[in-house]
Parts: sequence; structure tokens; C-alpha cells
Amino acid sequence: MRLLKVFRTPKHQRFEYRPRHWNPQKEELQNRLELIEKMKQNDPDALKTRIAQNFRRTGNGGGNTKARQKAVLRSNLMLLAIIAGLVILTYLFLIVYLPDISAAIGS
Repeated sequence: MRLLKVFRTPKHQRFEYRPRHWNPQKEELQNRLELIEKMKQNDPDALKTRIAQNFRRTGNGGGNTKARQKAVLRSNLMLLAIIAGLVILTYLFLIVYLPDISAAIGS
């Protein structure tokens, strides 16, 4: 009996695909409802989760994106103004003091 199983070829494996529908909004709603229920029970883990979610939401642009864009623009303009001021001061320094420096080195 055992000898016959050795010569038998294996059957094809079947691939069973069962499509599933995933609704991210529904899952997020369920997570928020669970978090609210835990918050009602004063669960410290729920508080930590809520704080972490708020950090993630505001850190990745999930918060007020217009305010962030304004802050970035203002920062870039300030940096540009500082660089322009330093270039102008360097130019003026060279115009005023370069003849004195070259005279001191030359003589």
C-alpha cells in the first residue's frame, strides 16, 4: 500500500481568492468610537493614543496646512533677507576696507 503512494503524482493546488472589501473610513470610525469608550472609563492607554494621534495628524500636514505653508514661506523669506543683508554688508566691508588691507599687505 505504501509503495503505491510513492509513484502517485501530486494533485494541483487550488488557489481560492475571496475578495474582501476594506473601508478605511469605517475602520477609523470604529477606532474612534472605541477610543471614546475608553476615554469615558478614564483609561490611560486611550489618553496616550489620543495624544499620539494628534501629534501624527498635525505633524504630517493633517492639521491646518494653510498656516503651515504661511509659516514656511515666512521662514524662507526671512532666510533670504538675512542672506541678502550679509552679502550687502560683505560688499560694503570690502569696498571700504579693501584698499587699507591691500596697502598694509603691499608695503
